[in-house]
Amino acid sequence: MTKPCIICVAITGSLPKKADNPAVPISVAEQVESTQEAFEAGATIMHAHVRNDDETPTSDPEKFARLVEGVQKHCPGMIVQLSTGGRSGAGQTRGGMLSLAPDMASLSVGSNNFPTRVYENPPDLVDWLAAEMKTYNVKPEIEAFDLSHILKAAEMNKDGRIPGKLYVQFVMGVKNAMPADKEVFDYYIKTMQRVAPEGEWCAAGIGRHQIEINEWAIAAGGHTRTGLEDNIRIDRSTLAPSNAALVKRAVDLCEKYERPVASFAQAREILGLRAA
Repeated sequence: MTKPCIICVAITGSLPKKADNPAVPISVAEQVESTQEAFEAGATIMHAHVRNDDETPTSDPEKFARLVEGVQKHCPGMIVQLSTGGRSGAGQTRGGMLSLAPDMASLSVGSNNFPTRVYENPPDLVDWLAAEMKTYNVKPEIEAFDLSHILKAAEMNKDGRIPGKLYVQFVMGVKNAMPADKEVFDYYIKTMQRVAPEGEWCAAGIGRHQIEINEWAIAAGGHTRTGLEDNIRIDRSTLAPSNAALVKRAVDLCEKYERPVASFAQAREILGLRAA
């Protein structure tokens, strides 16, 4: 298989803290440094959240602006993807950073259960976030926590609310949402081939499922995501020393399945993004 594999690194997220793993980057400076290491290891998309000094999540556009500036300076060409996830704010505050016009932003198009709460993505907010991304030429990465999210994204792609080539990420292993189930994973791929044959897909596994989903995705010809947001361990007894170490595991799987790791230029071409 010669199709290049795009590796996304989710560097921080909203939940992991230093007490869980000291390698989790919290400050903007730490995030830039960790991203640069991951970029040099083979990641070409950086998926970013920002935190307050007390490690709580925020959607502060100023923090996002400093992070984007740092990554663009130290990782030239890397695709910057900002999170509009619901743990960092409510309502339209979740999209307050989209005016920064990053290359990409995450977009959840439906609601689902999370470990301790409902992840709410009401239709009016989904449409507003999609419209803001369209206004600022930001490519959405669809976060699919359920089959219905793939179908909704395809609908929005066809009616123009999500323009261009659809990019969908299967998120599996979140407690109370879709488990890491291989038959479901295979059906997700078939669904993408049916409803968005020109689209691209990626997959992310949470916790111990990270490496498993990495392997499924790479073996099946898709793209994949890794990083300390989703998983803080190398194995049950060993904390991951860095985001770069988790990226290296994905790179090793690409070698196992004879998949070239996409360069940032290849990743931009595959996703239909502007050249760096």
